[in-house]
Amino acid sequence: MSAKNPHLEELGKFLKARRSELDPADLGLPPGEPGSRRVSGLRREEVAARVAISQDYYARIEQGRLAPSEPVLEALSDALRLTPDQRTYAENLARQAGRRTPPRSRSAPVRPQMQRLLDQLTDTPAFVVGKYLDILAWNPLAAALLLDIDKKPPKERNHIRMLFTDPRMKNYYNDWEAMARDGVALLRMQAADHPTDPQLTSLVGEMSVVSPQFRRWWAARNVAQPKFGTKTIRHPDLGDLTFDWDSFHWSGDPDQHLTMWSAAPGSPTHDKLRILASWLAAAPAHDATGKRGPSVT
Repeated sequence: MSAKNPHLEELGKFLKARRSELDPADLGLPPGEPGSRRVSGLRREEVAARVAISQDYYARIEQGRLAPSEPVLEALSDALRLTPDQRTYAENLARQAGRRTPPRSRSAPVRPQMQRLLDQLTDTPAFVVGKYLDILAWNPLAAALLLDIDKKPPKERNHIRMLFTDPRMKNYYNDWEAMARDGVALLRMQAADHPTDPQLTSLVGEMSVVSPQFRRWWAARNVAQPKFGTKTIRHPDLGDLTFDWDSFHWSGDPDQHLTMWSAAPGSPTHDKLRILASWLAAAPAHDATGKRGPSVT
C-alpha cells in the first residue's frame, strides 16, 4: 500500500512511540555495552525478534509502507504491551487503512428529542459531546457549570479549545493537568478514523501554536477512551463540587455521546446542585444563566 496512506503512517508513528517507552530490562533483554544503545526503549530488531518477523518487515510497518496482518498486529500489541485502549486505536488505524473514502467530518445536528431529554434532567448536569470534543447541546445545570458555554460562539464550544485557551480552566479543575492530558488522549483516540480531517488538523494546529503543553502531549501519541470517572470543579459561587461522570454512546450518531454529572444524595455536591437548580428556576428566561439550552435543528 502507498506510503502516503495516513492511517498506516499514523500506525507506524504510534508503534514507534510505544516502542520508545519500553525498558529492555523489563522484558528481560540484556542492556548491552555501556553507550551502545543509541535509542530509547526497544530497538526495531528487538521488536521484530519478539514477534518472529523480519527486521525489514517491521521497519516497513513503522514507516507506514505496509499494513500488518491481524495476527502480526496482535503479536505486536503483545510485544509492545499495549493497553486495551491502545490496542483499539491500533486496530482502528489498521482497519481504516483500506477505506476508499474518508468518513464524514462533522456530527449531525442534535435531534430535538435529545434536547428535550436534556431539559428534563432538571437535577443532573448533562450535555452532548460530538466529534473532536465539540459541546453540541446542554441543559441549564450544565450551562451554569461549564463556564458560560451558552455565551460562547459555536467554534469555541470545544472542550480541548477551552482547556488550553480559557485561562479560567486551570482554576476550574482541581487537577487541570490530568484533565488536559486525558482530553488530548481522547482527542487522539477520536482521530483514528480520519487523521487528516481538516477540522481536526485545524484544531490541532491552533492548539499546538498556543500551547507548548498541548504540542508535547499530542506528539506523545497517548490514547484513552474513558467512559466514566470522578472529577472536582471549583464553582465561583458554590466552591468545590465533586461529580461522578458517565458517558453514553448514542446509537443514532456514532460521533455523539451523552455525558452526565451526578452526585450521591446527601453529599455536599448534591446539596449545592439543589441550590443551583433553585437559582436557575428563579431566574428570568432571558437571563444568561443557562436557563435555556441552545436551539437545535
